Amino acid sequence: MKKISLLLVLLLTQLVSAQIEDAWVFFADKENVQQSIDNPITILTQEALDRKAMNNVPIDARDVPVNENYISQIKNQTGITVFAKSKWMNCVYVRGTVTNIENLLNLPFVTVLEYADKSMNFSGINTPIEDKSAEPTTSKTIFNYGFAANQIEMLAGDYLHQQGYTGTGMRIAFLDAGYPGVDTQQGFAYVRDDGRILGTYDFVDRSVTINNNSTHGTKTFSDVGGYIENQFVGTAPDASFYLFKTEDVTSENPVEEAYWVEALERADSLGVHVINTSLGYREYDNPAYSHTYEDLDGQTTFSARGANIGFEKGLLLVTSAGNSGGSGFPWVGTPGDSPGMLTIGAVDADGNYAGFSSIGPTVDGRVKPDVMAQGASSYVISENNQIVTNSGTSFSSPITAGVVACLWQAGLQLTNAQIMQLVRESAHLYNNPTAQMGYGIPNFQTALEALVLAVEEQAQEIVTVYPNPVSDYVYFSFPNSISSVEVTLFNVLGNLVQEETIFISNNFMDVSSLRRGVYIATLRFDNRMQTIKIIKK
Repeated sequence: MKKISLLLVLLLTQLVSAQIEDAWVFFADKENVQQSIDNPITILTQEALDRKAMNNVPIDARDVPVNENYISQIKNQTGITVFAKSKWMNCVYVRGTVTNIENLLNLPFVTVLEYADKSMNFSGINTPIEDKSAEPTTSKTIFNYGFAANQIEMLAGDYLHQQGYTGTGMRIAFLDAGYPGVDTQQGFAYVRDDGRILGTYDFVDRSVTINNNSTHGTKTFSDVGGYIENQFVGTAPDASFYLFKTEDVTSENPVEEAYWVEALERADSLGVHVINTSLGYREYDNPAYSHTYEDLDGQTTFSARGANIGFEKGLLLVTSAGNSGGSGFPWVGTPGDSPGMLTIGAVDADGNYAGFSSIGPTVDGRVKPDVMAQGASSYVISENNQIVTNSGTSFSSPITAGVVACLWQAGLQLTNAQIMQLVRESAHLYNNPTAQMGYGIPNFQTALEALVLAVEEQAQEIVTVYPNPVSDYVYFSFPNSISSVEVTLFNVLGNLVQEETIFISNNFMDVSSLRRGVYIATLRFDNRMQTIKIIKK
């Protein structure tokens, strides 16, 4: 009997070792890190550098590309296929047998394996992330929105357009499925003929061709960049665009999260301001890879971690909440669970909750979705240049993303976090959020009025802080004429919780140990005092 038992154990061990799995492989370091940081134009475009400088976003080791020699060595290992890479998390996504994947740990530069099947991982997630160390001119514009009138006017997006904020100078990236018709149909000629489709890439098939497999991206893009005179206008018709395909419609696999993060990194390096993602991930073909409700805490999934870094890098990320509101798993999927995401649910044409729209809160109690827009019977331009209706949070997301870009156009000196908060505070349920509607339907006229005040107040500030909300490190920016700043941090009860002296050469404070909530920072410098509200997330 003992021999039989031992034989079974050996057979099971061999079967497990031979089964095909997906995993992320994390690397120990990168090459030429300091040299790249000292010469950032070698790793980022000038547009990216300009956007980061505008919002005081630091350039750090996460911006340095993955070591290509490491990737080549991984590719050369027996039975291993590399599908995607992430510079922010310094890793690659691979597929192979368990034995072959485990053998990668023998390479001196490989530090951690993280399997898509979470039951195969050790407790916790051990991701080796390096330590973080002029308004455009405008003119009033009046559109005949045609079929798109209700979905724009519900958000007061028409008011922004009337003030001249139509997306000029803003870069928006779409991370979606295919985009057939965008390169040929008249409904996209307004943006195409003006040279405002700045680039395309298919991260699944590794090509610049993005017209295959699906029309989903065409329709979502139309809600921002589409234009048919007197019949249809997108919410940011004068913006410029990158169209990225990250969705593999032939299967559901977490490699799509890896493609998505890689595209996010590409967008950041190209100086993109706003991302629209009409995608969501939870359930995969292999049930062992699927996410549970407990995983959707905004910190666990690979795409949520990528979104959080994207937020820290200054991107303003907008995503659909999902269409599972009427299912047995009604909650917002990932990356919509990320605190760095502006997650959009769906209402109907009258502003009522659409029953399919995924709900909150997240497992850790945060409000999701953030805000709502029309997603039931939204108007889109199809790949055949027809104006049709489609339903889903896939459409409420881009409708909102375009208006968000127009709002940010009005105050580019504000951070992504400030813009997101202005949008939330303008929503009609801000003081009484619900699981179905989050903070409700935003009013971008109200948001613009608040933005103008925020810009005026910021112009009077000497010291600025970022990111805000903050997770771990809050940075302070001030002119070289100030030698140091005394920072005293109080909680909302008025209790002193932390104080430090900040210098230009050491301009950050570690707040990782603080509880989530609102804090008041008193800043003293050159016989002056300034007060700033800091939100710890």
